[in-house]
Amino acid sequence: WLIRRFLDKDAEFLYVDVDDVDRIAREKDAIPYDVDGVELGHVDGRCSFESILLKYELKDPALARMARIVHGADIEVDSATSPEAAGLKALAMGFRRLYGDRDLEKLEAQMGMYDALYEWCRNA
Repeated sequence: WLIRRFLDKDAEFLYVDVDDVDRIAREKDAIPYDVDGVELGHVDGRCSFESILLKYELKDPALARMARIVHGADIEVDSATSPEAAGLKALAMGFRRLYGDRDLEKLEAQMGMYDALYEWCRNA
């Protein structure tokens, strides 16, 4: 969501086996994210959402608020950092159950949910 809405509306996402990430990223000149050992992953206590905000210098206060929610939903030990985190985690788990390994479909289905969360963060 963050990439499509704030960095590249036409971004193409490739979902590959974790063992193939480095090779595919090199072959396709792609930027890996949300996997171990990459700049846009979990680094120094940040979740991938926060790493993307930092790398691309996205300073929107609503995105900062949203990042706290995503962080709490994504990083179990920090689940209490935002009261909304538990709700986002529940929704994410529901989407995972609905879509399983159909990651591109899941991404598209979640766009409206994240749009709504962003709008709430803008006006909360």
